[in-house]
Amino acid sequence: MDTPQTFFGWIALLWDQYGLIFLKGAGIAVYLAAAGTALGTLIGLLAGVGTAVPIDADTPLPQKVLLRLVRGLVALYVWIFRGTPMMVQAMVIFYGASAVFSWDLDPLAAGLFIVSVNTGAYMAETVRGGIQAVDPGQLEGAQAIGMSHFQAMRLVILPQALRAIIPQIGNYLVSNIKDTSVLSVITVGELFYLARSAAGTYLRYFEVFFITCLIYLALTTAATLLLRLIEKKLAGPRAYALVEDPGA
Repeated sequence: MDTPQTFFGWIALLWDQYGLIFLKGAGIAVYLAAAGTALGTLIGLLAGVGTAVPIDADTPLPQKVLLRLVRGLVALYVWIFRGTPMMVQAMVIFYGASAVFSWDLDPLAAGLFIVSVNTGAYMAETVRGGIQAVDPGQLEGAQAIGMSHFQAMRLVILPQALRAIIPQIGNYLVSNIKDTSVLSVITVGELFYLARSAAGTYLRYFEVFFITCLIYLALTTAATLLLRLIEKKLAGPRAYALVEDPGA
């Protein structure tokens, strides 16, 4: 096989030999980002709702203690995972599980866990902000018609808060597509890890990572366009046609 003499010649050769490997890595990156963002959103919802429960003078003492404990644990969780890089978290969790507990974690499962809890820490603050942004009169009105706090939160407050934070959820998804590359430190076979392996064959790092850059760009662009479409659908039409009463 003749050695390519030009940049595009190397691109063609590398894609011909490693194209399927690049696509496999891209698929794993998308899976980790999408599943991690979904699970992280769920974690953030639970954490955000847990910290939004009011504590007042009428709250029974056991419930007060429990709520303060929940708030303290959520604050500690958010502090740790927002205050440390995901790469360091991956190293601590993956290798720490083996060293301390003798757990032989699957790299892909560990990667999904790391992306989820990292996203959940950011989502907890986002959800809390979204809940606080809802007009307090909404909660008061729901309670005035007999709803409990949790009923009002589930049926009235959260739907409005979720709609407001969907753009931020989209931002986390796009960021997670890129940030899955740090999981290569625990041998997760995502795009960056496989690209690095391919680059070592011919020692053509520039060409390999140029291809990798284009793939990441295509993935994040597709995710952004999809999320904008979802936001547009949720916003509804700009004008609504009035429905006339047939019997009028």
